[in-house]
Amino acid sequence: MAAHFGRRLRKGATNTAVAAAVAAALVASQAPGAETDDAGRQTTTGTRPSSDTPAADSATGNSPYYTDLPPLDSPSPAPTVGPTADPTVTGDATAGIPATVLDAYKKAAAALREAKPGCNLPWELLAAIGKVESGQAGGGNVDASGDTITPILGPALNGNGFAHISDTDNGAYDGDSTYDRAVGPMQFIPSTWAWAGRDGNGDGVENPNNIYDAALAAGHYLCRFGWDLSVADDLHSAILSYNNSTDYLNTVLSWLEYYRKGTHEIPDGSGALPGNRSDTPAGSSPSPQKPSQKPPQNPETGSPSPEPTPPSGGGSTSPKPKPPITPPTVTDTVDHLEDGGTAQLTAMAGDAFAERVSTRAENKAGKGVAKVRIRFTIVSPTDATFTGGEKVATVVTGTAGVAIAPALQAGEKTGSFTVRATVVGRSIPGVDYTATVTPRAADALARTSDTELTCTAGGEFAEQVEVKATYQGAVADRVAVTATLIKSVLDPAENDKGPYFKDANGDAVRTLTGLETDANGLLKLPKLYADDTVGTYILRLTTAGGATLDVPLNVTEAESTPSPSPSGSTSSSPSPSENASSSPSPSGSGSSSPSPGA
Repeated sequence: MAAHFGRRLRKGATNTAVAAAVAAALVASQAPGAETDDAGRQTTTGTRPSSDTPAADSATGNSPYYTDLPPLDSPSPAPTVGPTADPTVTGDATAGIPATVLDAYKKAAAALREAKPGCNLPWELLAAIGKVESGQAGGGNVDASGDTITPILGPALNGNGFAHISDTDNGAYDGDSTYDRAVGPMQFIPSTWAWAGRDGNGDGVENPNNIYDAALAAGHYLCRFGWDLSVADDLHSAILSYNNSTDYLNTVLSWLEYYRKGTHEIPDGSGALPGNRSDTPAGSSPSPQKPSQKPPQNPETGSPSPEPTPPSGGGSTSPKPKPPITPPTVTDTVDHLEDGGTAQLTAMAGDAFAERVSTRAENKAGKGVAKVRIRFTIVSPTDATFTGGEKVATVVTGTAGVAIAPALQAGEKTGSFTVRATVVGRSIPGVDYTATVTPRAADALARTSDTELTCTAGGEFAEQVEVKATYQGAVADRVAVTATLIKSVLDPAENDKGPYFKDANGDAVRTLTGLETDANGLLKLPKLYADDTVGTYILRLTTAGGATLDVPLNVTEAESTPSPSPSGSTSSSPSPSENASSSPSPSGSGSSSPSPGA
């Protein structure tokens, strides 16, 4: 599984035995089992790992691991490194972690704090798993970008002392087109890496042989299913899902506790290397298989070369032992996958899909195959997930050979995406399903007030328009709304006169887009203004889903006011009698004719 190491970290047998006993006691008090519910999630019931959990459903395929345990003594604190201090003097050698590897663990944990803050992933857990899986990438045998200098490969999972997992990647990751092998510093099998892989160093490639990519992938793998790793049951379930072995759980927990008490950075390539593996009896030599090297390759085809045949004639050769015959599993009897009767997959943004993906595993005769694990993976760029926020789910087929995926949950990204169903542990073609996310919609709009909206020419409306959107009677939140001042009910073109909104520059606009209802389905429009044209106008609101509302707006004449009089005096027209009495006499101005009797 991990690299073959030329030197070993040796420990006293007594210390190792005591450390193992302490770890076992810790786990026995609260270690959960690993069972699977109908949604493909591992639950935490029982006190031991489930013995029937398929190896292909773990991160490593339950590959061998290093069993070396940390010393009983806590790590010595690293001395302060001053300007003139020797940077190679950093304290206890066992507690040291190669610089690039340590950086990868810490960056992965930091990324998980943002992506899945409820997981509470400690970087020391990644360090513990990295120690047990590959001895910290072979003592830090990586380059500056985090790529392993020599490949780290586990043994072929051919059923001979290991799980039986036939090739799933055509040798792309592990160089073996017959069986799968665990790959890289965190020892992912190809079928798991296919959905769990991550790009941790930002080079655009998801590479299981890169410690940054592998550490980030391991972090996301351990944080799936909503597990909170600060809770003992969830922590144990996550570790068991990585490699389904109680001894493995004990070993990882021992290193986790050790690293939590103190560790430090050491130069790459100088890490302490383990020497005992779970597939090698204590005290014996390591397996002759050198998993740090790829299988011999045919230079023309790139495929593993066949074993050399002994020369004919001449001396005798020892008969080559025949490989053990592995009985076929139920998974081996699957010939193909068929759609299990999946209806149209459509949901509105933010909603759960009413229909679920259904897949049927069949043998060559077309009969359903039960107890086969089907992996459902969302393979297209989308923010849709399965229930629980995951992009992948594994479900066991029932008696009719049918597996039904967990419900899909639409995100906010609209459009179509693909869900792919494949058989775990087989490289037969999968079945693709298209799912579509439509925009959030409303089928009804209504004003929240019945106050008549009136304004005088050149003024502003006192009340802002507020509406509530609903869909099938329920609140329609985050629905896009367009508001347009139209020419008439029969002519929806934008009006060029009458009421208007103002943009950021104070200019008149008569169409608003990008509006959205709030969590309660409410939307309050900006303030409306009127130009000097009187009349009745229409504000039309529309939404995705067909909801339309016409709001009448009345603009009336401005009230007239009397003209101001000249300052300091008032003028009035004389009455007719006043005019007559003041008229000048015929004899001239200022005189009057004498009376006849004068």
